[in-house]
Amino acid sequence: MIGRLHHVIIDCPEPNVLAQFYSELLGMPVTYQSATFAVVARSETSSGIGFQRVAEYHPPAWPDPDSPQQFHCDVMVDDLDSAEQAVLALGAKKFSQGDHVYADPVGHPFCLVPRPGWASPISPSIQP
Repeated sequence: MIGRLHHVIIDCPEPNVLAQFYSELLGMPVTYQSATFAVVARSETSSGIGFQRVAEYHPPAWPDPDSPQQFHCDVMVDDLDSAEQAVLALGAKKFSQGDHVYADPVGHPFCLVPRPGWASPISPSIQP
């Protein structure tokens, strides 16, 4: 195991508005809010759904493949450098823009993020 799912990130024009919608829909609190990002999760120390502001947001027109679904996964890791080597060895490709942003073997984006202090170590040999 290289990492553990942290958040699924959904693109949107207004993160706080969409987070409130999903908070009500799922019965979970909004655990983080800023002008450009919000999170709905069971608690402040659990993973959940992130909502990320996109300046020129265009909603998907599912199932139209010309306007696909828009999301990515954040994967928490103990060590960004070793995790990068591991995902590249699995067939991921690094995007030229963004820190620790990659494409899976068929092009879906995902990010490697440092493990938050509240999360248990990914690797049993690493202590919090």
